[in-house]
Amino acid sequence: MDKLTFTMENYLEAIYELSSDKEGARVSDIAKRLGVSKASTNSAIVSLAEKGLINYEKYKEIFLTEKGLELAKSTSDKHRIIKKFFVDILKIDREIADKDACSIEHVISRDSVIAMEKYMKGHKEKDGKNTNI
Repeated sequence: MDKLTFTMENYLEAIYELSSDKEGARVSDIAKRLGVSKASTNSAIVSLAEKGLINYEKYKEIFLTEKGLELAKSTSDKHRIIKKFFVDILKIDREIADKDACSIEHVISRDSVIAMEKYMKGHKEKDGKNTNI
């Protein structure tokens, strides 16, 4: 499979965050979460379905496939760790950290994210503070 665009990764992440084990995500909720039109969301959904990353039937909830779930979880985890690093270690405003993490999560290597996570754990142990990664 070709590498996904940042936009496609954002759609997967939104579906992941809006879904549960029993309930999928709705097009309207995805569009609202990403601040895009339903038409744009429908177009992206069709593309993700063609790539085998989601299960989708028109007018029904959207569910991630196993591969889609793996990609979405990875992107979401990167976002969470980067944001936490920015807020807890660099003391960046939460809103700015969230926006920056959303941009960076697509290009940063897994190794760099793991290094951030290790640094935060070491920082927590030195300070005795709970940073809950």
